[in-house]
Amino acid sequence: MALTRRQFLTLMGGSAGAAVLFQACGVPEKELFIDSPIEMPEDLVSGIDNWYATVCPYSDTSEGIVVRVMEGRAKKVEGNVDYPVNIGAHSARSEASVQALYHPDRISAPLVRTGPRGSGEYSEISWTDAIARLTGALNDLDDQGNLDHAVLVTNPIGGHLGLVVDKFVSASGCRHLTHEPIETASVRQAIKEVFSQDAYPDFDINNADLVLSFGADFLSTWVSPTRYSRGYGEFRQGHDHRGKLIHIESRFSHTAANADQWVRPNPGTEGILALAIIQEIVSHESPDPSVVDALTGGDPSWLDSYSPDNVAARTGVEADVIRHIAHDFSHASHPISVGGGSAAAHSNGLSAMKAVFSLNHLAGNIGTKGGVILNPVSPLRGVNPVGPGNSFSDFQRLTEDMQAGNVELLMVRGADPYYGIPKVASFQERLANVPLIVSFSNMMDDTTSVADLILPEHNFLEDWGTDVPLAGVGYQTVGFQQPVVRPFFENRGENLGTKGFADILLTSAQVMGKDLGFSSDTFKDVIRDGARELYQRGGGSVEAPSFEAFWNGILQRGGWWDVESTGPSSASPVRLDGVSEPIISGNGAFTLQPFLTSSLLDGRLAFLPWLQAMPDPVSTATWQTWVEINHEVAEERDIKEGDVLQISTARGTISALAMPNPATPPDAISIPVGQGHRDHGRYASGRGANVLSILDAVHDESTGSLAWAATKADIRKTGEWIRVPKFENTVPDFPRDEHNHVIELTSDLGGSH
Repeated sequence: MALTRRQFLTLMGGSAGAAVLFQACGVPEKELFIDSPIEMPEDLVSGIDNWYATVCPYSDTSEGIVVRVMEGRAKKVEGNVDYPVNIGAHSARSEASVQALYHPDRISAPLVRTGPRGSGEYSEISWTDAIARLTGALNDLDDQGNLDHAVLVTNPIGGHLGLVVDKFVSASGCRHLTHEPIETASVRQAIKEVFSQDAYPDFDINNADLVLSFGADFLSTWVSPTRYSRGYGEFRQGHDHRGKLIHIESRFSHTAANADQWVRPNPGTEGILALAIIQEIVSHESPDPSVVDALTGGDPSWLDSYSPDNVAARTGVEADVIRHIAHDFSHASHPISVGGGSAAAHSNGLSAMKAVFSLNHLAGNIGTKGGVILNPVSPLRGVNPVGPGNSFSDFQRLTEDMQAGNVELLMVRGADPYYGIPKVASFQERLANVPLIVSFSNMMDDTTSVADLILPEHNFLEDWGTDVPLAGVGYQTVGFQQPVVRPFFENRGENLGTKGFADILLTSAQVMGKDLGFSSDTFKDVIRDGARELYQRGGGSVEAPSFEAFWNGILQRGGWWDVESTGPSSASPVRLDGVSEPIISGNGAFTLQPFLTSSLLDGRLAFLPWLQAMPDPVSTATWQTWVEINHEVAEERDIKEGDVLQISTARGTISALAMPNPATPPDAISIPVGQGHRDHGRYASGRGANVLSILDAVHDESTGSLAWAATKADIRKTGEWIRVPKFENTVPDFPRDEHNHVIELTSDLGGSH
């Protein structure tokens, strides 16, 4: 078979003349022209642009991107057509990453606090001094036998960075917690039990003919929306016929708006509804008896209490609607059931998600085209997808330790617990008991603003990294993140500027005399060692006669993958339990439903103005915090769009702008997450309200994770009104004369005509 230009490229530089073969990977044959730097280019030729491949970590599942660089400056981001996760598509978050690189409020050097905490008074110090202060604090705790009094809080991380963190924590003896404001532990645990997968399997929406979604807003915010949106487009085009989407969620989300059938259950009853569908299929269809036995423990009679007639009143969904959904699902050729979002954010979250995902076993779609494709383990030892965050219960225990004086050093990277942990946990107040707080952030956020020592890390476009996709593609894949530009603050000298977080940990370990077990001293070389493992195993998307040629090949490609290294073809069903009634805390008239937006997500990207200005796909609102309320309820209470409402729970009060909506349930209100930061750069500070702060401490009964959709609230008008900033896709009318002709205006000094 003849090779295409994409399959046969000669890389110059360190591998001068070495041939690199790019193997077919099941991705489009569209050619990819990307220059991969051996050493970071100076781009001294004016006007010449270069495109470099990397991965963007601004979603739960990183996207492969290519970055246009001119004269050493990143100018534009596009999707990498070769990267298996997104195959050329990319999100607005990836597009806005260039703004993060050039943000005017980036921290350009290590800082030490000189005034009271929260005062914003800092002085620059050298990296030598900063590392000495950090390692000195760790050594002091080591001398005292109190290294467990040092706690590192990060975002959920994976890839080689996760490996470095794990080894640093193990060698230093400190504790490590991962924080995600919108917890997904119930979904992750359900997937682990139902599919025996630590990462999400590949839901083959592309080739499905029916998707049944329980709260999973996969077109906007769920796990890998760029990938799923692309698959949804093929799903809608149809192979034999147009695919059908049934979305079950109490809020009218972006995915609900695109569904053929939107079912609005009572909040927290999605798992009960899933069991009703299972009961209907078991009773009236002919599923595999062995699967039924496994799911029911050999006695399907207990499912009878979940018949459509028995759950209709509990779920708020008519029995006939449930029966029709069960019929459509069982008679589809390639159905898929997915779940997450608010459906998993209740006290019954784990049991609900197990029922949702077990529908796939009942459909017999595990390991089949248009079904659930199980993923293989990572090709690199210790290099894994991002893990789930620690539970809210874990952070409550951390707060208790802080109160007791058992946390003497708190290190924070890629997380903002001051913002993301509800005030009911008292985390914010207990920080006063921690003698030393260290932040590894290049932007101020609510937690960094109370830190005593700030060690700013590189922007990802300036740094090395890898990613094993959380939402796997069905075969082994490792994305490679390379610097596409030199560090922006490099000109400030070696003792100032920013550093990579992994390199900070590696250097700190060396200063402390801790052996992390790496043969390399820099993070780049750690990643090169991982690439060498891939080279030595052979096969995959890049073949080369030498390691240097292979290294250049995977950088040019944006990663490595092997379509032949697939996961298991089957998984054993697990026994289901009943799904309990959800606990909704408080005495308010409304169930409070926080939700993620595709732009700001959980608030981590609120500092980017492009994303602040990105309209919500349903309401078109921008730049503010709004509250969706049923339009009839609004009319009864004389509430109009833009009225400032006070939203109160047992744990606090916030204000937001009214947004009447006919799709909102009469007994619920919905508020986006992401605004309300105390300090997060000029574009986010003091803007809107933080709905997370007023949530009650309801837990998933099995995982301890926060039931973030299980708080009752009340509302009242404040008497103020503010126009809701929205993208209306309209322009002001042009001025017209008495004949209704448009009056054309000109800036010419001669006047107008």
